[in-house]
This record gives sequence, C-alpha cells and structure tokens, in this order.
Amino acid sequence: MTAVLPLATLASSLLTAAVIFMLPEQALRTRTALNLAAALVKLVLVIWMAWGLIAGEVYAVEFAVVEGLSFVLRVDALGLTFAGLSSLLWLFTTIYAIGYLEDSPNRRRFFGFFSLCVASTLGISLAGNLFTLLIFYELLTLSTYPLVAHRGTPQALAAATVYLRYTLSAGLLLMIGMVALQVLAGDLRFGQQEILAELGPAAHPWLIGLFWLLILGFGVKAALVPLHGWLPRAMVAPAPVSALLHAVAVVKAGAFGIVRLVYDVYGIGFSAALGVLEGLVVIACITILYGSLRALAQQELKPRLAYSTVSQVAYIVLGIGLFGPLGTIAALAHLLHQGLMKVTLFFCAGNYAEELGIHRIDELDGVGRRMPLSSLAFTIGALGMIGLPPVVGFISKWMLGMGAVQAGKPWVIAVLVASTLLNAAYFLPILNRLWFRRGPAHGVGAWPAERAPSRLETSAWLLLPALATALLSLLAGMLAGLPFSPLQWATRVVQQTYLMP
Repeated sequence: MTAVLPLATLASSLLTAAVIFMLPEQALRTRTALNLAAALVKLVLVIWMAWGLIAGEVYAVEFAVVEGLSFVLRVDALGLTFAGLSSLLWLFTTIYAIGYLEDSPNRRRFFGFFSLCVASTLGISLAGNLFTLLIFYELLTLSTYPLVAHRGTPQALAAATVYLRYTLSAGLLLMIGMVALQVLAGDLRFGQQEILAELGPAAHPWLIGLFWLLILGFGVKAALVPLHGWLPRAMVAPAPVSALLHAVAVVKAGAFGIVRLVYDVYGIGFSAALGVLEGLVVIACITILYGSLRALAQQELKPRLAYSTVSQVAYIVLGIGLFGPLGTIAALAHLLHQGLMKVTLFFCAGNYAEELGIHRIDELDGVGRRMPLSSLAFTIGALGMIGLPPVVGFISKWMLGMGAVQAGKPWVIAVLVASTLLNAAYFLPILNRLWFRRGPAHGVGAWPAERAPSRLETSAWLLLPALATALLSLLAGMLAGLPFSPLQWATRVVQQTYLMP
C-alpha cells in the first residue's frame, strides 16, 4: 500500500475530471453523484494515510524522468496538513458549487476543471521534491484559468488574463530557481536540506539569490505585496471559484510552497544562518498592514474579502519567518484556520448574491433578518478574522504573538494589534448593517434582485456548507486542545521539525 494510496488519492480527482469532460452537459445527476463520490473518497484516503503515518507507515512512490531527475510523491505530516485542508474544504466547496451553478451553462467544463484543480492541489501536497511540486503548481495555474474566466464576460476574461500573466511568470521563476538548485546540489528531496548547508560559504550568495527567486515564484500565488494584483481582480469569478482561490487551493498553494522552501529545501536553521528569514518577516508585516488598509477602502463585499485574504495569508509567512517553534505552530495552524473562516465568508457572500442580488456592503442593511443563518455563519467567520475568542482565529493570533516574543521580536505584536484593529474596522460595520440596520420594505424585490423566499432562506446546497464550515471554525477554537485539532496537528509537525535529529 505504500505506493498505492498516494496514487489512488491523486487518481480519485484526475479520473473524475476525465469522466466529467466526457459526460454530456445534460447528465446533471450523474455528474453530481460523481463529484460527491470523488470528494468523499479523496477525504477518506487522506484520513487513511494520516492514520497510517501516525502508526509509522511510509507512503511514497517515485520514478526517474531522466537521469538525475525523478517524479516523487511522498506523504509526510506537513504535506498531509495541506492535503487534509484541501480535501475537507473541497467536499464543502463541491456541495456549494453544485447548488450555486444549478441553472448555469457550461457546468461540464466547470466541474471538469474543478476536479483538475483538486488533483493539482493534492499533487502539490504530496510532492516529494521541487520538480514534482513545479509540475502540479503549473497544472494548478492552467486548471484555474478557465474557472476564473468561466462567466465569459469581458471583465472575467480580462481578470483571467491578468491571473495567467502573474502565475505563468511565477512558474518561470520557479523553474529557473529549481534548475539552478539542481545544478548546485542535484535532485533535492524534501527533507534533505543538509545538502545545501554542506555546499560551503562560497555558495551562500548563490543560495540567497535563489531563495528570493523562489520566494518571488511562490509569493505570486501567496498574494504577497507587491505580487498580489491578480487576486482582487479575480473576484469577478463565481463564488465557488472565489472560495477555491482564497481558502482551498491557489493562495494556500503559494503559502505552502514557501513553507516547503524554508523547512524542506533550505532548512529552518540554514535559512536563519543565511539571514533570509528577517526579510520574510518584513514582507509579511507590510502585506498584513497593506491588505487590511486596502480592505477598509473597498465598498463591494468580495473585493473587501479579497484584500482581507492578502492580509491574512501573510500571517503564515510571518510565523515561518519568526524562527521558533511557536511561530511555526501558529503559521501551520493558521493555514488550516484561515481556510475554514475564509471559505465560510465567501460562501455567505455567494448566498447574498444569489438570493438577494447583493454585491455592495451598503446593500446589506437588515439582511440578518432576511437570511439569519447565512448571516450567523458570516458573523462567526468575521469575528474569527478579527481574532475574537472562541472562534479559531484567536488561536492563530495568540500563538503568533507568543512566537514573536519567543523569537525576540516583540515589535511584531504591534503589527498584530494594528491588523486586529483594522480587521475590526472593516468587518464590524458589515455586522452592524446585517443585524442592527433596518432593511428595505419586506417583499419580493426589496433588495437588488431578491428571489421569492423559500422554506429555507436559500437552497440547502448553499446554506449547509456555510453552516458546517462556520461550526468547524468554532469547534476548532473551542476544542483546540484535543489531539486531532488543527493546532495539535500543527504542533505534531513542528515537533518533528525542531526536536527530531
């Protein structure tokens, strides 16, 4: 089973994509059943591998592409962190997308590339070297482009073109950096960072330059300032795609790539010795504050959430740059925490758009009474982003603050406080409008494009995923001390990094 499980997990999405592309457009029930079955199978396989990894099993497969260069899939605790997040949230996003696109054209194309996207994300999670990661990183770019352009409007096509320019340029930088490292040190497997450290001081200038070249490549998808320009423009995409970009795949793939680079290519100790971690902290702090300030200036809901993502994902990079166990625990936990909270917010934003035609923040007055469950889920996600307990965002910020003190950088706490205040400044007015402002007169047409009220406030396909991820955001914060909470899993990964020889 050591080779079968990684391949089967990857195939569960690749084969699904192939079958969906061959199905006729009208095969709604077959496509829905196939999507849900594939998402469930993938989640079960990831959980199976997690149990096996804890029990000491080794899951790996590799084959030589050319002499000295191999395609490698290898399951480790860090990779399963990202694989688990993407698998769980993909199930909820699949359910949501089925309801959201119920009456839309081109669903076969959408769900085919949707499945390719999850396959790419899983490949990034399980990649055992930079070459394999690069293959799936580029496949992720190519499979998300049609999703951003899905609606086919001039705005969607323009946003997708910008996205492609950014991400293909990033892929080129990654390829150049990978080839250069290959020349210097051979086919580096993740976890063999001592090879770079043994190259000697003469190679340090080259290694520092290549580090920043690779950071540029990963930083585009991670939306680090000033490489973030594609992300707000991509908000013209449907809500499931926005959730995909921000919480499940693309932005997280960039952040995960930075984690791999620091811990499994260079090594955290060698990265600190080269002096590159200080630069990561500075870039992360600038991104955190810039993203929050730009979010505060947005008058439309999805762009405000987009700039919030720019800020929030930088917490992951900040934790990595702090060079200490607590900062790294915070970073890896926030990789999971931010995904739960942000996917909830985008689900709710999609519900408001679908049910009431609302896109602007000033149109949200009184929506809490019309759509109380969606608004409750949005409130939980927003309070978590601010960092208020018991929502899981509080855990991330608390651990980051402790990590800053441990690393001897107490000034970082001032950045976290400023970010928290800015988070409150752009989320609390939304909550005020939802719950404490009087809405327009009741009745169909009261909001910009209100649908006739149904038994539920919106389709169960749209409502239940938002409620589920909001509940998980609460439980992950309230039960953070339990063995399989995101915080404890992150702690397990970090203990291996810092304590194992």
